[in-house]
Amino acid sequence: MPRKSLEVRREEILAETARQLQERGLAGIRALDVARALGVSTGLIFYHFDTMERLLAATFDHAAQRDLEQLQTVLDGPGDALGRLWAVLDLYAPTGSAAGWMLWIDGWSAALRDDQLRAVVRRLDRRWKRAIAALVQEAAAAGALGTEVDPAGAATRITALLDGLAVQRLVRGDALSAGRLRSWVRAYARAELGLAPG
Repeated sequence: MPRKSLEVRREEILAETARQLQERGLAGIRALDVARALGVSTGLIFYHFDTMERLLAATFDHAAQRDLEQLQTVLDGPGDALGRLWAVLDLYAPTGSAAGWMLWIDGWSAALRDDQLRAVVRRLDRRWKRAIAALVQEAAAAGALGTEVDPAGAATRITALLDGLAVQRLVRGDALSAGRLRSWVRAYARAELGLAPG
């Protein structure tokens, strides 16, 4: 059986680590479990990632890249700036089982103590805010917004609301439905952007 390339093996390790993070959370993951699931030694895991901290940071970075690819697809998609803004906010919000959000909530907590992970979380956060601010700016330039807006401030406030509601939705279970979350975010964003309700 031919040996897998370094890139393929690295990709497998990242994918399995992400799967286990979603299943077990940061507190429950071990390199040994990742290695066993892949049928390899922990030595191979640490050959690719010197430490567990680097493996976790690389896994979050890998997950962030997938999220950013989806973001870019929406940004490059059809429609006016306001329509694409609603699509970006829908993409940002937790839906379904929201497994990716569980990963990020875990990541935020760990980032308080892990510089490498903090850098990944900050980079992802800045990219989403820049994208939202750019769409707000584009919508304002097209005359679609009712008042003067601060695109960067609006992006920060809207994503802060989304982050808080996402935590509420995931931690408190069915206390907040996806539909209600979406409705509240849209209502807040409309007020923030000076748009009439509805």
